Formats: sequence, structure tokens, C-alpha cells
Amino acid sequence: MKRVYMDANATTPLLPEVVEAMRPYWMERFGNASSIYLDGQQARMAVDGSRATLAEFFNCHDAEVVFNSGGTEGDNTAIFGLLRPGDHLITTAIEHSAILEAAERMAQRGVEVTYVAPAASGLIDPAEIQRALRPETRLVSVMLANNETGVLQPVEEICKITRGGGAFFHIDAVQGAGKVPIDVRRFGCHLLTISAHKMYGPKGVGANFVRRGTPVESLLVGGGHERRRRAGTENVPGIVGLAKAAELAMHSLDDSALEDGELVRLARLRDRLEAEILRIPGTGVNGTYIPQTPGAPGPAFGTWESTRPVPRVANTTNIWFDNLEGEALVIALDLKGVAVSGGSACHSGATDPSHVLLAMGLDKNRARASLRFSLLKTATEADVDYVLQVVPEAVERLRAISPVAAGTLG
Repeated sequence: MKRVYMDANATTPLLPEVVEAMRPYWMERFGNASSIYLDGQQARMAVDGSRATLAEFFNCHDAEVVFNSGGTEGDNTAIFGLLRPGDHLITTAIEHSAILEAAERMAQRGVEVTYVAPAASGLIDPAEIQRALRPETRLVSVMLANNETGVLQPVEEICKITRGGGAFFHIDAVQGAGKVPIDVRRFGCHLLTISAHKMYGPKGVGANFVRRGTPVESLLVGGGHERRRRAGTENVPGIVGLAKAAELAMHSLDDSALEDGELVRLARLRDRLEAEILRIPGTGVNGTYIPQTPGAPGPAFGTWESTRPVPRVANTTNIWFDNLEGEALVIALDLKGVAVSGGSACHSGATDPSHVLLAMGLDKNRARASLRFSLLKTATEADVDYVLQVVPEAVERLRAISPVAAGTLG
């Protein structure tokens, strides 16, 4: 049976170039990067070279790159490393659980938290961040690209507002890294988080940009690693793999404006997939259009023609299928060789509807009936053809037997 993987936002495979870059550091150059003899210094050179690559990827100084275990640690570091009782945190209702659960824990410790809701389009309005700012606001944390809808947030504008209010600004860029250019100087943020396995690197490694002078307390103590910002022996193969993945991503982004560029090709595949699935009755896209202001020139407000696209990463679409359960469709497609997701991989198997889609205003039934299709950069026309063959069949079959369609579920 043919298998098509369309859950790249959950994780990605290692690219062959990444495997080859990592290979020597498992066997021949296995030294501890903190050791002063030759084996250790070979490892140290690899870590330092990787740090320089990540600095180029972020557009920052080498000293502002901190390696860690991935997105969760990076996000947690921003929350736990900056906030103290009495502080105020602003974040959004559509963040990853690594931010939301950390925020909940800090709320139990005396930090007040404001959760800004998105518009129906999935976009965060910078004006809402402005309204939430207080004198005691210490940190604002907003993701770059939403992991479920792919919607890109206006982080530059939000950062200007945040810095004007005297607060620190953190960007969770885990889903944006490798899909859009990362430029911390242009963004203006104090901290930014990425994870290797979302961008064709290894699992268990990531990095934070930490602007010089940002007083982030280390979560881990026990050694002077990473300039005392993150204790623990460096994961040299993983760091090398992350750097190689970042290097390859930069090459992809360099040609992103070209007609035959990788991201242009991927967006075309995503758009074709999306348009054909929407031929199925009772379907729609979550996080794609912004309604015009009522009374604005043009067609009547609320119609399809009165909308304009929101910015999204090239590989992601989130589609609702009325009158069925999304989890059942995930299983049905898997049995036909297609891997998709009902939302964040961190909540796989959960019966609760997506907090992201609920925050965007979807009712529980439609949120439960939504699937995320996120394409690998290696996706082909044949992959899309196969998915378009099996999805309509699976939807028709499930709707025929669905208790939702029969009206027996609330």
C-alpha cells in the first residue's frame, strides 16, 4: 500500500545531508566538548561552528545562541526564566501547550496572565496586545506560525508595541523556522525558540536566541555549559544536525521568491490539495480569510468575495468536515496509507476539541471535525493525487455511518 505522510507539523524525517553531517560525531568524534584534549576540542569546534551557522540563521551574534533539548525547553525557559511573582504575562489563547501550561504554572506562583484571543481568521490583533499591556507586564509571548492552522502572526508589529511598553518579547518560532525567514533583528524580539525536528533535523535538540542583556535564569544548573545559560553536556551530534538543517533551510528560503523555488512549489501543492478537498460538500478552511470591515467598499460583508487571505506557511491547511468525527477520519485515512492529524501532536488521542479552533470561534462539533494537512518539502504531485483519491471516499463512507450526521451526538 502506498503511504503518504502529511503531518510534517508534527515531525519531519532527517534529510540525508543531515544524517551525513551527524555521522562522525556518533563514532569517530565522540568527545565531550568540555574536555581540553584533542577529542574534546574536535567536538568543541563542531559546536562552535554550529553556533555560527545558527547565528546566521537567526541574524544575531554567536554569543546569543543557546542550544537546548528542543521547543518545549526553549518555551519553558522564556516563561520560567524571566517571570517572578507579581509580574504580568501576556500570551495568546492559541499558543502551544509548552507556553500555555508553563503560564498556568506561573499563575499558581503569583504571576498574573492575560490570554489574548484571536480573530476568527486566527490572527492576533496587535491592538489587543496594546490594550493588555500594564506597567507590571514583564513578558509577552506570541508564536510566529500556528502549529494547527499555519497562520503567521504579525510579530514585528507586536514586538514594537511590547518594547514600547517596556516588556520583554518572546517568539515561539518552532513552526515557522525553515518555512519563513527568521530575522531577530527585524523582529526585534528578546528571545526566540526553534526545534530541529520540525525542520528536517534530529529530535531532542533545539536552540534559543537570547538577546544580549536579557536576564533569563537558567532552568538547568550543574555546569558552565552554554556560557552558564544551560547546564548539561552538549548533544554534539544533535547540534551538528540542527545546524545542517538550518543551513539547508536557508538555501530553501533564498529561492523562496523564485517561480521554481521549493516553497513556491510546496504552496502550489497545498493550494491544489485544499481547493480539491473543498469540492466535497460541507467542508471549509480554518484560518484562511479575513472578513473586510463592515461598510467597506466592495461586495456585501460576510460573503466569500469580501474576504482576503491571511498569511500562512506554505505547507499547512486545516480543513473542517461537517457531520463526522475528525478522529474517525484520521483513522480511516491511516488505513488507506495517509497520515494526517486532528491538531497538535502533543494532544494526539485527546477527545477534547482543539483549543486553537475553539479560540477562533468554532463550535465543538466543527472543531472536532477538523483535520490538519501539513506537507513535507519532499511532497509530490503523486502524493497529492493519492490523498485526493482517498479523502472523498473516506468522508462519504464515514458520513453514511456517523452518529454526528444522524444527530445522536451533541
